[in-house]
Amino acid sequence: MNVTVLLADDEHLVRAGLRALIQAEPDLSVVGEAGTGAQAVAQARQLRPDVVLMDVRMPERTGIEATAEILTTMPDPPRILIVTTFENDEYVYAALREGASGFLLKRARPAEILHAIRLIAQGTTLLYPTAIRDLVRRFGRPPARDALRSARLTDRETTVLRLIAAGLSNAEIGAQLYLGNETVKTHVGNVLTKLHARDRTQAVITAYETGFITPA
Repeated sequence: MNVTVLLADDEHLVRAGLRALIQAEPDLSVVGEAGTGAQAVAQARQLRPDVVLMDVRMPERTGIEATAEILTTMPDPPRILIVTTFENDEYVYAALREGASGFLLKRARPAEILHAIRLIAQGTTLLYPTAIRDLVRRFGRPPARDALRSARLTDRETTVLRLIAAGLSNAEIGAQLYLGNETVKTHVGNVLTKLHARDRTQAVITAYETGFITPA
């Protein structure tokens, strides 16, 4: 399978470096570039990429606004990977809340960038529990406990949510709870549905912001 990628960054040199890296891979290809948030939205709609590498600070429209528009207005939208200079950035947290599938630092090693693209193209979120916890501690909203209470998670689902927040994969959750992979997938799917979360990252953010999990 060839994974198509849209590059959205206002720095030409950053886009050129990412293009050279991605185009060298036989299973990845760059289908377009955008230098502003508005261009990112337009290109995503026109080119229908599998993955968008999105900078958060761009002219015309921020990466946060572009992420929100792409994910809420496009049918079967692309997965969005935030690429940022600073890890503890309010913009990064806002983009994750809008549904971005994860984030990477611009100084990440080439192998990490390629792995991240392939990972989220398969529908997996790029979840760093420690980073999410730190972002919530700095930029999270005050706990709104009723939001989680109204989801009516079962005891098993609350356990699964805690393990997701700890960064465990489905296989690791299954091993810890002595459950088969399909059963774990069902529980994870139920958690996401009940929390109205697009993916695991949004579910974890909800868990923190409702006070279900307290950042240490």
